[in-house]
Amino acid sequence: MQRRPLNLALLAGLLAGLTLPARADDDGEFTILRASYGTDRNNVDVTHKLRDLARQDRRFRLTNDVFGVDPEPGRQKSLRIFARDRQGHERQFEYRERDWVDGHQFIGWRGGNWGGGGGQGNWQGGDRRDDGEFTILYATYGTGRREVDVTDRLRDLARRDQRFRLDNDAFGGIDPDPGQTKRLRITARDRGGQQRSFEYREYAVIDGNQFVGWGRGDWGRDERPQGAWGPARPGQGGLVIESASYGGDGRWVDVTHIVRGQVRGDKLDIQVRNELFGFDPAPGARKILSVTYRFAAEPINTVRVSERDTMRLP
Repeated sequence: MQRRPLNLALLAGLLAGLTLPARADDDGEFTILRASYGTDRNNVDVTHKLRDLARQDRRFRLTNDVFGVDPEPGRQKSLRIFARDRQGHERQFEYRERDWVDGHQFIGWRGGNWGGGGGQGNWQGGDRRDDGEFTILYATYGTGRREVDVTDRLRDLARRDQRFRLDNDAFGGIDPDPGQTKRLRITARDRGGQQRSFEYREYAVIDGNQFVGWGRGDWGRDERPQGAWGPARPGQGGLVIESASYGGDGRWVDVTHIVRGQVRGDKLDIQVRNELFGFDPAPGARKILSVTYRFAAEPINTVRVSERDTMRLP
């Protein structure tokens, strides 16, 4: 039996006549209130532009070209969608630059009948100080034998309210123990008052959503204990490093947090060298470590030690 050739034109016509069922306007679980694009410092409302994109009912890749604006050149940006679920609870969705955005979870996405504003959210997602389960007390970075206090630097990173990759560059290029795998250790307190430690190995991605007030950075003040993992608390006696700087030939770098991290049992005993700080602030010049400290009820003192010499306090 001779087969008749397939009429491709006819087949194409039949397929063109087949349409997928339209997505109902009430599909999804969340109603969009509004949307912003940018960073914590500079962001713009893109609700109307997002509505135009949604009416095309397709996924899109998040770039500056999509919204026709770059709120802060040179920095990673995010799209934040503020929405409300069917029970009336508000929620924030975040998409990082170059992520794919698909609106299937939003009610009426294709119809664009949303984005009337309202809600309590802002770029930081409303008052998020009570989000999370743990309040950060202090943080250190390094190895078991050499570590530095990075509480203040971590607070600066957290205020950007975004994930970051754990490496020396994240903490200003400091390398407490060159050649060794470092870790970030965060000591926190849960809502019941119990302390707990979180450890992240070098090159891990840090996301602070489990910590109370992460994006606000209102934590880690005067909570660091005496001993290996932090400086002494002001007003409690013992050795307190007030400030420290390292450099020479007019080029100085604040190394307070590094020196504080070297305090052991109310004593400081370190050899001054570039390797301790992970950098050379003044190549070719004779460098000096200057430390201002107080011990117990004694007056504040300042001690200066040259490179390759040993500093011992008190």
